[in-house]
Amino acid sequence: MGRDALLKCQFTLLAKIPPSRAYPVFLNTMGDHLRKRRLDGKLLQKDVARILGADTTTINNWERNRCQPRLHLFPKIVQFLGYSPFLTERKHTIVEAIRSYRLMRGLSQKKLAKLLGIDPTTLARWEKGGNEPWAIRGTHVDDFLRYELDRIRASGQQTF
Repeated sequence: MGRDALLKCQFTLLAKIPPSRAYPVFLNTMGDHLRKRRLDGKLLQKDVARILGADTTTINNWERNRCQPRLHLFPKIVQFLGYSPFLTERKHTIVEAIRSYRLMRGLSQKKLAKLLGIDPTTLARWEKGGNEPWAIRGTHVDDFLRYELDRIRASGQQTF
């Protein structure tokens, strides 16, 4: 076998290309979720900024966990991600479900409290680990969330 035969030989490497060092290993923050989605979609930060209606520097700061997005942008972020970053695979408490619902829709505690027919300080206390809703307004909160979560599931969004 001569040199010419070696030059005509063809082969294919089957190794996977390792992910970028910028690719998040764990999805602990909103910035991690955004960076993963952006890299998976082969998008630039300026593309994500245009989609979300934010500044490129802002996207960079979110991805570096220097700051968090404003509440009113959360619904757009959930839509961009295609899932709710507020929910994990573990079992959820009613308080986590309420908080997740509120954040997914970009609602303040005051606005959600009005929808639930409760005082905003009560909702704030629930989210901070105070009394569980069942002891205060159980059936009203339960009915409201059951309806809303059924609606979310029917639309195909990720739920718990």
